[in-house]
Amino acid sequence: MIHVNRRDIFKIAGIGAATAGIGAILNKVLISPAGIPIKKLNSVLPKALKFLPTPPVDPSVKTPGLTALFTPNKEFFRIDIGNGIPDISLDTWTLKIGGMVDHPTQFTYQELISRPIFELDATIACVSNEVGGKLIGNARWTGISLDDLIAEVGPAKNADQVMSFSDDGFSAGFPIAALDGRGAMIAFGMNGEVLPLENGYPARVIVPGLYGYVSATKWVNRIEVTRFDRQEGYWMPRGWSAQGPIKLESRIDTPQSSGFFSDAKSISAGNTVIAGVAWSSMESIARVEVRVNGDSWMDATLGPELANTTWRQWWVDWKAVKGTSSITVRATNSSGEVQSSNIVGTVPNGAEGWHTINVKVS
Repeated sequence: MIHVNRRDIFKIAGIGAATAGIGAILNKVLISPAGIPIKKLNSVLPKALKFLPTPPVDPSVKTPGLTALFTPNKEFFRIDIGNGIPDISLDTWTLKIGGMVDHPTQFTYQELISRPIFELDATIACVSNEVGGKLIGNARWTGISLDDLIAEVGPAKNADQVMSFSDDGFSAGFPIAALDGRGAMIAFGMNGEVLPLENGYPARVIVPGLYGYVSATKWVNRIEVTRFDRQEGYWMPRGWSAQGPIKLESRIDTPQSSGFFSDAKSISAGNTVIAGVAWSSMESIARVEVRVNGDSWMDATLGPELANTTWRQWWVDWKAVKGTSSITVRATNSSGEVQSSNIVGTVPNGAEGWHTINVKVS
């Protein structure tokens, strides 16, 4: 478990459940941080009407240290507001939809999973993810269209925000304009299994292209159509921006930074690989470049492109020489935007800058 603070509030843990096949039955008992026993009822992941293609061979299989194409559930980053895992029973759980709508309604779990199901490959990230950080993950999600749900309740013409509320007290709001067919969903499944308790069971919100603090509500139980000038999500009063599009970023996974300490781990001189991942907001990664010790930029080989909603792996061959080398990466998306070199902190709407590591070669 990893503990990191966002202004001494965030609690982060890389936990979850191992990936299983679609239709797997889960029966798990866990203990929340608050000590509350939580039982997950036997649940079967609903099958999609149309499955996504079988994923390509994962390049990380042949490149040790490279991030996997899909993040295993047990390794997926987790960020909560510290109130523990809610004790939720499907016997009483419902999803209510209201606010500035013509037809307020609510659904049981069974009613929701009886709707048309689809699959979505999407990368989600935390706004607190520093340059080169690990608070990001990619998964194949299973769920229903949030676009359709909101359209059916008849949102007011002057509404501009969709707010979602969690059983643990969290709330998040994103522009209603993001319901544009990008795949926003109420998710019930993650990487082929029923959504793990720690990742939001029985249902969570996924909106591609937006940081999680404005969209990725776990244990969701209520959605309201509203306006930004009327309501704000959990993190806005705490200094974070109301708008949260994911920024263009890239990360070096391997080799790992060895710092400047005499006892730091080093790599051997000779042929090796520099590799990592890059991502953008609703734009494909078109190019990744790597620079060593300030020399000319080298074009990296790009891994398979699942969708413009996911990260992309990359790698480049490197002949390491003895000494300490500085390695930098930058990405370009399909719109021609080049990743900014300006160093920007995470507050209020996400970090920026080129990821640079120092590697000791012996």
